[in-house]
Amino acid sequence: MDRSPFPHHGPLRPEQVTGRESLAVDLAQRIADRRLTALVGPRRFGKTSLLKRVAADLAAVGPQPVWIDLYQLTSMADFAAAVDRGLASVVGPVRRALDSIAATVALRIGVLGVELTRSPKYRPDPVLSLRNLLGVLTSAAQRHDLFVVFDEFSGVANIQGGAGVLRTELQHHFQSLGIVFAGSEPSTMRALFSEQTQPFFAQADLVEIGPLSDAAVGHIVEDGFETTQRHTGGITSRIVAFAAGHPQRAMQLADALWRRVEPGETADMPAWEAALAEVRTNVNAASERIFSLLPTGQQKTLRAIAAGGSIYGAAASALELPPGSAQDAAEKLIGNGIVRRAQERLEVIDPLLADWLCRRFPI
Repeated sequence: MDRSPFPHHGPLRPEQVTGRESLAVDLAQRIADRRLTALVGPRRFGKTSLLKRVAADLAAVGPQPVWIDLYQLTSMADFAAAVDRGLASVVGPVRRALDSIAATVALRIGVLGVELTRSPKYRPDPVLSLRNLLGVLTSAAQRHDLFVVFDEFSGVANIQGGAGVLRTELQHHFQSLGIVFAGSEPSTMRALFSEQTQPFFAQADLVEIGPLSDAAVGHIVEDGFETTQRHTGGITSRIVAFAAGHPQRAMQLADALWRRVEPGETADMPAWEAALAEVRTNVNAASERIFSLLPTGQQKTLRAIAAGGSIYGAAASALELPPGSAQDAAEKLIGNGIVRRAQERLEVIDPLLADWLCRRFPI
């Protein structure tokens, strides 16, 4: 049985990442040039997948990656443990260098998470541990060509003093260690690098990862069907239009259609309608949950945007949405990564959430 060419659960393997070639080249060059870069974009837009591909491309010619996942940090101990896990995942000569350097400061890489769960009397100081771990990383960068990816970097905003410790330990090594910060909370990421009160103010270039082009989505869909001896029968345009450049949703829709087409056969409208119905059913509960957690003003604003991209038109009037409230709510929705500005209009980033809103609340 063929495996679907449209994986959409979790990050892709490096060789599966397509449609981002120019951005991949740009990021690789930034890392090689030691230019601090913050990659910003909505969730499920492929930031992690893209950076995994960049890491694989660079590792093939020399620079070795260190991947540190900062998702859902709640304490300095979480921060230190995340850095420890990142260093522990490194293999080969770089790992041997890390272990050798760590031994000089009485550290054992890979066990900090356990040590931090001990009773207070025997528990290591998480701030000191974090500083030591970062020192091990920067020392290893003097021996090997390294770069580090801080994934879900917006999690640092939850840790008082966390960004300050990171800046203090890294600031004298920006020329020897490539660094990329990636985050899915646009307002938090921009604040971390754009507000003067933040330790990393003006320290990194903000690079946006946007939707895939229609051409890129079309190519991915057509190629996936053709390589598994199937045909789209013109349904590609339906997927392209519905997905609106959203990478994960495009793959999800394509996968649902692909599973309804046998090898040698061609997709048709009934297959597309069945695929779309299945995907809609799968996302209904999550969409309801997202919507229910929003304040009333943001709910109304989101409905107005889904209905036509404007917060001042007929939809807003029907919802009794005052312009001032709508503007404030729209900014919060943008900051939370639910809505984005697209030229002269606003749009819901997730096309399936927008579709659910229109089906659930027809105006």
